[in-house]
Amino acid sequence: MTDAPPPSSYALPVEPVPGRTMGIISLVLSIIGLHVIGIILGFVALAQSKRVGQGNGFALAGVIVGFVLMALTLVVVGLSVAGGVAFWGFLTEACRDLGPGVWEVDGLTYSCP
Repeated sequence: MTDAPPPSSYALPVEPVPGRTMGIISLVLSIIGLHVIGIILGFVALAQSKRVGQGNGFALAGVIVGFVLMALTLVVVGLSVAGGVAFWGFLTEACRDLGPGVWEVDGLTYSCP
């Protein structure tokens, strides 16, 4: 009578997904504002995972989040610059009309050179 060995309570080691750690780093960097670095690392991690036929959700998320947040950052910066230019134009026009000195118009104080 042959006795089978008792079942082992140890799990077999799982093969790590190449690029998984880099994918996580990519996602974190994309979220904290280092969008370009996060996107680059995400693409590198995707390539490493693809080479062995594995998926890498963290890397894909890092690339997507990086592009979306970079686009939003560019829109916010663009609108801020446009608003600043428009305000500067308004201010110089008001000073041109008022002349040099300090003026109070409608509760706003203008200091014109």
